[in-house]
Amino acid sequence: MKKILLAGAVALFGLSNAQIAKGTTYLSGQVGYSQNENNNNDTKVESFKVLPTVGYFVGTNLAVGLGVGYKNDKTTTTTTGTIANSSFINENKNTTSAFVVAPFVRKYWTLADKLYIFGQLEVPMEFGQYKTEKDATVTTGSTTTSTSTSDKANYTSIGVNIKPGLDYFLNKNWSIEATIGEFGYNTNKLDVDGAKRVNDYKFGLNLSSVTFGVKYVFAK
Repeated sequence: MKKILLAGAVALFGLSNAQIAKGTTYLSGQVGYSQNENNNNDTKVESFKVLPTVGYFVGTNLAVGLGVGYKNDKTTTTTTGTIANSSFINENKNTTSAFVVAPFVRKYWTLADKLYIFGQLEVPMEFGQYKTEKDATVTTGSTTTSTSTSDKANYTSIGVNIKPGLDYFLNKNWSIEATIGEFGYNTNKLDVDGAKRVNDYKFGLNLSSVTFGVKYVFAK
């Protein structure tokens, strides 16, 4: 009986000493596009992000890395109506575009031969621009008048985030990783007179914000 229990323990935990060697390099990143159209209020929201990432293990199960990329978020709202004998169409566009830099440190703990849990500390920074555009068209009888205005301002954003996750190695070169929520702080400010900082705090494991990624490892 003792031999059976010992064999079971070895089968369950005997592979938990697998480690990622110092000097290992990997490539990963995020690429995503989403679009949401709400016909109840004629609003369309589009988001695009690309953030390639490179990591290097400076010690056993300890990696440092850098992500560099670009993001763009645009919200378009269209309003139509009639006033007296005139009809109008108003279109408002709010666009945020930014260059993104995200240095990070990631620590792995071995769960099994190919399965790891990790914690990642990152400092995401954005250097971008916020732009507002307004187009108005008014039609009265056979006369149509159009006006357009736009305004833009640069902004900077910096944060400190901790992300927990799981990493499963399909083989020595490919792995699938997942992060579950994040803990952190972010602050941003428009580069205009009188602008005040906007602070955002995030704390908690959110199963609705699970993200998945694929990583290529240059195994030694």
